[in-house]
Amino acid sequence: MTHDRSSRERACQWRCRRGAALLMAGGLLLGAAGCGGGQSDSGGAGSGKVKIGLVTKTETNPYFVTLREAASAAAKENGAKLIALAGRFDGDNEGQVAAMESLISAGVKGILITPSNGTGLLSTIAEARRRGIVVIALDSTTEPPSATDATYATDNVKAGRLQGAYLRAALAGRPPKVIMLDGTDDSTVSEQRHEGFLKGFGIANDSPAIRGQANTNGERNPAQAATENLLERTSDINTVYTINEPVAGGASAAMAARGLTQKVTIGSIDGGCDGVRDVRSGKYAATVMQFPVRMATRGVDSVVEYARSGKKPHRLSDTGTVLITDKPVDGLASQNTDWGLKHCWG
Repeated sequence: MTHDRSSRERACQWRCRRGAALLMAGGLLLGAAGCGGGQSDSGGAGSGKVKIGLVTKTETNPYFVTLREAASAAAKENGAKLIALAGRFDGDNEGQVAAMESLISAGVKGILITPSNGTGLLSTIAEARRRGIVVIALDSTTEPPSATDATYATDNVKAGRLQGAYLRAALAGRPPKVIMLDGTDDSTVSEQRHEGFLKGFGIANDSPAIRGQANTNGERNPAQAATENLLERTSDINTVYTINEPVAGGASAAMAARGLTQKVTIGSIDGGCDGVRDVRSGKYAATVMQFPVRMATRGVDSVVEYARSGKKPHRLSDTGTVLITDKPVDGLASQNTDWGLKHCWG
């Protein structure tokens, strides 16, 4: 569906005032919305339905696709309208700022935001709240969390810690030789999961056990290339930390090409159905499941409640993490892939 004309014009005026510098700074992907009349789930402005904005980190990552689809379904169930926008890539703070400004101009009642950078959106969030728009963080928190009205998210430190604890136990006493495949330097989630992994695995950032590290933007192809580059330096590794399942897929492909699949244990975080199938097939040993459908549904419900009663949400809610593996280890609770396929991302 398309934005109404007046909303598009206001959004265009807002963005144009930011000048060409913003456009040159990294580009902008506003879902499919733009000055020329893009698409969203918003419908017309005259219908009287509650309008809800969603800004994800990217448009194409399967995790955020699922989150967007869940938000759209929840909005439809509530008789509301969703405007779904996105950054161009994970870490595109400028794009997320411009997306929020567009939503403010469009007259939304609430904004659901998956912040790439915990501090990069604070002034824009404050402006939205000043205008009476409820702002809810999904997937990851702002810094401080109180910058938004509420947060429905994975405890990303815990997710990293679960992956780390599993991979350390899987070594069964062997000396660790690790490579770490992170997201981006300025990503709060990347930092939190990295920190959690180190805690769960029981090493520090400067440990000689870490044989290599690379940023991957959370994407499969850069992850495969980064892993191949690291393996050129040394193939004497036995453990791979990955920030998410696209990265785990890229790492797995690089290991398979080197004949290292049976020698290296790969862990990940996401818990999508495809990721659970990858665990089942042996591409990686374990993944930590998140629940984006819960996040999106609670976020939409909260905005609708606010629009109807004036009651704002006020809480930081951990939406859950579950370790998924068919090779359980002692002392660490987990579910198998049968369970995972029944509950993936629910």
